[in-house]
Amino acid sequence: MTSDTATGAAGPISTPERPSSAAFPESGRGTGGTAQPRRLTLAVSCFGTLLVLMNYTAPMSTLSDTAADLGAGLSGQTWMLSSVMLGIAALLLITGGLGDAHGQRRAFFYGSLLLAAGTVVCAVATDTGVFVGARIVQGIGSAAIMTASLGIIGYAFPSGPQRVRATGMWGAMVGGGITLGPAISAALAMVSDWRLGYWAFAVGAVLLAVAVRTLIDEYKGGRPERTDWAGAVLLGVAVTALLAALVQGRSGWLAPKVLALFAVAVVLAVAFVVVELRIATPMVDLRLFRDPDFNAATLGSLFTGLSILGVLSYLPTVMQKSMGMTALAGGAMLGIWAGTSFVVSLLTRRLTDRVLGWHRLIIGLVLSIVGDVAILGIAPDANWARFVPGLVVSGIGSGLLNAGLARMAVESVPAHRAGMGAGANNTARYVGAAIGVALTVVASTSVTPSGNAAVDAGAGMDRALLVCAGLSALGALCIALTRIGKSSRTGS
Repeated sequence: MTSDTATGAAGPISTPERPSSAAFPESGRGTGGTAQPRRLTLAVSCFGTLLVLMNYTAPMSTLSDTAADLGAGLSGQTWMLSSVMLGIAALLLITGGLGDAHGQRRAFFYGSLLLAAGTVVCAVATDTGVFVGARIVQGIGSAAIMTASLGIIGYAFPSGPQRVRATGMWGAMVGGGITLGPAISAALAMVSDWRLGYWAFAVGAVLLAVAVRTLIDEYKGGRPERTDWAGAVLLGVAVTALLAALVQGRSGWLAPKVLALFAVAVVLAVAFVVVELRIATPMVDLRLFRDPDFNAATLGSLFTGLSILGVLSYLPTVMQKSMGMTALAGGAMLGIWAGTSFVVSLLTRRLTDRVLGWHRLIIGLVLSIVGDVAILGIAPDANWARFVPGLVVSGIGSGLLNAGLARMAVESVPAHRAGMGAGANNTARYVGAAIGVALTVVASTSVTPSGNAAVDAGAGMDRALLVCAGLSALGALCIALTRIGKSSRTGS
């Protein structure tokens, strides 16, 4: 089986050679209206993805100002960063199926409206709860935009070089959005305040909805299937309960409330598995986990979110607190990692098949460990240039992971399950990222206060980096064990 894959700093989202619901029309003509020029279809799809990732990363450079204005403590800051990931993770698989059944343009359009609505509420929010709720709405809209925009490209462009170039451009927008989002948000905050960035992104989302409505043909295939809303709700609430337990755990891990939240998370996770085993059209077919390569790809995505995306999401905030960086400078530091990851993702696709996917995953996680160690030492008197090598090495590791995960996500499943395989892979990534943010904040705030907030912020991030390095090591070990298990069963 072959696949066309788009990669970016946030990770891969893969398009199968043929979707499970219907074959892509080679003419580029949809089911409704006159076929629009493919370049317009590609431009709108890429703009949607760029906007999603800019919204996703917007708070990373302005978190301190936003939290101060809304009166958010450390718990609130954790939810501000992780809530959008929660919305994406819970609905990513659902929105893909809805687009196939009811129309990709329709999913794209309503996703844009949801993104616009959530962003407007972020801009006018006066308390943390409203802001977090709006970020979840942003995540739901973002999930629809990402799946629909990539699905439209798959339908509009015939397989082969044209689709490879189109998905490559789409992937560039993923990396570009992560690089530009914090920088634009910080720059606009310098002009007015942190709210201006959200107003700008809201205008962009409205323009996107208009463009989708007027410039994109409708694409859909297959008859509508029953949507697994029960699975989506169980997964979303289970992850929410786990995040709440981690956030509340700072006040005592054995507190009754914390233990109750952990218990709720476990019960709902078990219920999710039961539902997925019994329902006729599950979000994810759990039988896929019988394949060691699929397990390796899923573990790789989960640990990428846990150990890389989580800590880097909070890094600009800590650099501002400890080193006195501006929001714009903190966003630029994140851009070093994101830009390196994007370039390496593209270059790695040229590697020969002799460099196996699981090799890339392990090497990527090991490089992430090296990068984490190299970033240790954030302090008030530290020079920003000292951390560039670590960010570059971590970016190289992320790029290798992205390229390896993208291919394994679809090649480890049957052809008719390629879309589900890619969706499960990305869901694992965003679930991991949401939990990773919570773990990072918990670890970085667990140091004994010294009386100097700037010193404490740097020392706390050192602890968080070591925790994430340990998680990367655990991820590499788990992937290696899945490979050993496969070899022992096959006798190879």
